[in-house]
Formats: sequence, C-alpha cells, structure tokens
Amino acid sequence: MIDVRRMQVLRAVVGSGSVTGAAAVLGYTPSAISQQIAALEKEAGAALLERVGRGVRPTAAGLLLTEYADAIGRQVAEAETALADLLAGRTGRLAVRYFATAGAGLVAPAVARLRAAHPGVRIDLKLTVDSVDPVAEVREGRADLALLVWAEGRQQSGVRLTHLLDDPYLAVLPRGHRLAGRRSVRLAELAEEAFVGSEWPGPCLDAQLDACAAVGFRPRFAVQSEDYVTAQGFVAAGLGVSLVPRLGLGSRHPGVVVREVRDPVPLRTIQAVVRETAPTQPALDAFIDALKGAAEEK
Repeated sequence: MIDVRRMQVLRAVVGSGSVTGAAAVLGYTPSAISQQIAALEKEAGAALLERVGRGVRPTAAGLLLTEYADAIGRQVAEAETALADLLAGRTGRLAVRYFATAGAGLVAPAVARLRAAHPGVRIDLKLTVDSVDPVAEVREGRADLALLVWAEGRQQSGVRLTHLLDDPYLAVLPRGHRLAGRRSVRLAELAEEAFVGSEWPGPCLDAQLDACAAVGFRPRFAVQSEDYVTAQGFVAAGLGVSLVPRLGLGSRHPGVVVREVRDPVPLRTIQAVVRETAPTQPALDAFIDALKGAAEEK
C-alpha cells in the first residue's frame, strides 16, 4: 500500500524542484527526504523522479502520484477545517423531539436563535407521537434532545435533564361566569364547577389533579376534549371551566376569559432531556442555551 505521508514528501520535492528544497520546506535533512522517496518508489513499483541538472523532475508515475497528493492535501485541509467548525459548534446536525405546545413557544424561537448564531448547524425536528417514547429515543441515540413534561419524582436512567420552564395552568371561564370579573381565581373556588378536560392522561393531567387534590377536591369532568382549542370552544358554550397551560393557550376564543390561578398554581415542568453518556457537542450545548433563552422570555 502506498504511504500517503510519503506522497506528500514527493509533492514537496516536485513543488520545489529538488530534494534539498523539499528538505528545507519540510524541516528534514536531504538524506531523510531521499530515503522517503526511495521507500515510496519501492511501494509504487516505479521510478518517480529523474535528475535534471542540479534538480529533479517527476516521471509520469511521479506526476500521477503528485496530482493525487495534491487532491489528498486539499481534502485533509478541508477535513481539518470541517472538524474545527464542528468542534466549535459552527456546524453539526441535531435530531430534536418535541411536543406540540412546546413547538411554537420554545422550539421555534430557539431554532431561530441558533440559526442566527450558528447558521451551519442543521436541526432535524420531529413531533413526538403517543406511540413513541422520546426518552428512549434519546437514550438509544436516535435523538440528541427531547422536550417533554417531566412528572415530579419520575426516575429515568441514562439521561440528563435540564430544567427549562414551569408552565402555569390558567383558568378558562365562560364570559359572564361568576368569577370572570376577577384578575385571578383561587383554585379552590373551582371545586364545584363542571370541568372541560384539556389533557390526555399523563404528567400534564397529573399536574392539574395534584394541584386540585392539594386543596381538597378532584375535578368533575363533564366533557373530555384532550385539545386546548376544542376545550375553549366547550367552555365558550357554557359546558364547564377548564385549565389550560400558558404555552397551550394560543389564540383565545372570543367566548371565554382567561384568569391566573393561585393558591396553588398548577404547574407542568418542561425539561430538555439528553443522553447522559453523549460526547460533548458544542452545537447541542448552543441549542440548549437557545432553549433556555426562549424559556426566559415566557
């Protein structure tokens, strides 16, 4: 097999026109250069240089290998530049999993921040579906990062969490409701109300139920919608009240009013999840910083 490093020595000899000139460029002795060329000729099975006066010129075989050495040199330089960009976080590719209401509120502004600072980083976004466990996606290396609502006390091995946001639930009331004139409502004041469900079973619904349990009641769900927009429509029709997270509120239905909830405030905790043993990725660190910046603006 032809030694690539010796090809670069040949390239220097051809470029300078002499063994002595190549030795000066590479910082070797002329004897060392001659030994490298002799070894390369043995590997190639052909003479690579011929003497011309005090210098040398390449044979046809020498010229061929020099041209390939030029190409290899350019590719190595390009590889070094690409590697430096990757290690500095200027380039890279990240696979990100997110849930719907985090998309507009956190992911979109974070991607915009990252693109402005690091336009060479590519983000592959995929909305999490119910049949896919985003934590498993991260742990098994199919995704670099996932956003999810993290239930208090939940334990998961193999991943590392970064807290992004505590997303408060707001009370969605029909216009004309007895509490609609308030700036905020106490959660216990909703104990006797019919509720319009806005969440699928899971950590988001648990955040509502745990807060209600803390003040001594369990919501009586008259309607299940599992969708924030639909829930507002049911509330506007007078079928009950609802709790909707701030990130999920979106456009408000004209038939409802939205009020803050207190004593206590139901909260869902949004975390970024990455693989615990993942090697350092500056692009990933930059994206997490962008997510934190987007969360701080909420």
